[in-house]
Amino acid sequence: MPNNRQIHLASRPVGEAQASNFALVNSETPVLQEGQVLVRHHYLSLDPYMRGRMNDAKSYAQPQPLGQTMGGGTVGEVVESRHGKFNAGDKVVGMGGWQEYSVVDANQLGALRKVDTTHVPLSHYLGAVGMPGVTAWYGLVKILAPQVGQTMVVSAATGAVGSAFAALSKARGCRTVGIAGGPDKCQYAVAELGFDACIDYKLHQDAASLSRAIAEACPAGVDGYFENVGGMVLDAVLPRMNAFGRIAVCGMIAGYDGQPLPLAYPALILTQRLKVQGFIVSEHMEIWPEALKELGSLVATGQLKPRESIAQGLAAAPEAFLGLLKGKNFGKQLVKLI
Repeated sequence: MPNNRQIHLASRPVGEAQASNFALVNSETPVLQEGQVLVRHHYLSLDPYMRGRMNDAKSYAQPQPLGQTMGGGTVGEVVESRHGKFNAGDKVVGMGGWQEYSVVDANQLGALRKVDTTHVPLSHYLGAVGMPGVTAWYGLVKILAPQVGQTMVVSAATGAVGSAFAALSKARGCRTVGIAGGPDKCQYAVAELGFDACIDYKLHQDAASLSRAIAEACPAGVDGYFENVGGMVLDAVLPRMNAFGRIAVCGMIAGYDGQPLPLAYPALILTQRLKVQGFIVSEHMEIWPEALKELGSLVATGQLKPRESIAQGLAAAPEAFLGLLKGKNFGKQLVKLI
């Protein structure tokens, strides 16, 4: 069995996460038992939610244990199998974590899924045709409930979730506006992802200034807002929400370092009769087949052209992850392991 390099959570962050919170270790891969599959990972997914799991605090998921391999999505190839439904050479997606190999109990429901790479590249199953894409689908379709001609807005617009959101929203006949950081990202959002407009939040020092820019980009107001950031961005969007608007809360990256995020105008939720709903996509597995079918079609037909930022090698994962938290990535952040 191969030697396996892993990245463990060595310590919990105090405030901002640091590279010193992680440790690169070597381990031996155990011999396969009946029903198990050995997977060599090709790509590792880095996602903002992982920062929240590094804290020892109450949340929707258990904290990442210290001294164990960081959890996360992976795609790769079956190397050896002792399960009848998987064969060597199969391309698969799972939650193998920050390591080069994983031993998976293939009898566990949802632990490993075969994927077809004929029309969709393997790496996209960690982004547009994976958890981030399904996240965008659920938030848009099930919470924001878009109607033709309405205005949908998403923060972190050029990331894995935001890019899928754009294609899905435009397919439903909505004016679709993004919020992103920097002119290059905003240009890409409009030219490649199909956004009707994209607002560079870095040009604005406060919520009032950003809110005026949102008003210009959304002259008919905002009917649905997909929240990935929180903080100043949420304060800027709230005054632009139409009556009976919907807000899908997916992430609050502005608060992942543990600082509170007070809301400037909470009374707007009442006066505008807003629906504000947080969600965790893994709690809605029943919609995944429908969502993945649409997302796969959008990628295969070129209607969704996701961009990827790729770090090389397992050792690069911590710095790439810290960069993701600061918005240094352009599109889906991955680590290439092979």
